[in-house]
Amino acid sequence: MSAATFAAVFIALWVAHQVADHWVQTQHQADCKGAPGWTGRIACAAHVITYTATALVAVAGMAVSLGLALSPWRVAAGLAVSAITHYVADRRTPLKRLAALCGADRFYALGAPRPGRDDNPTLGGAYALDQSFHYAWLFVAALIIA
Repeated sequence: MSAATFAAVFIALWVAHQVADHWVQTQHQADCKGAPGWTGRIACAAHVITYTATALVAVAGMAVSLGLALSPWRVAAGLAVSAITHYVADRRTPLKRLAALCGADRFYALGAPRPGRDDNPTLGGAYALDQSFHYAWLFVAALIIA
């Protein structure tokens, strides 16, 4: 693996993440993916499918454009790691529990509406922890792919 290949793969995954999480994801998926039961599971799975498809297009397009010969098995393994960890985080409860376990529960709650009010003025701590969790796993996925 070369450092340049790793860097190119990571950038492709990071860009795909931004596009898939903020442009491709439907409002229904965003609203429901953390809901309990099958409604949440299905919404989250639908989001992860489109998220992973976006990542595959980005990585394949980057590899073809730059003439990189990536192993299809390593691409599949890296995207599987990304997809599984993305699903876990986006179901909300596991990430909230991880934040509490790490002592970041107060940060996780930043920006959440106050009891009895609907006043969410910022994206907040849950969003920041969600995104940083995803970035860490994109790093691992890029290492696997490259």
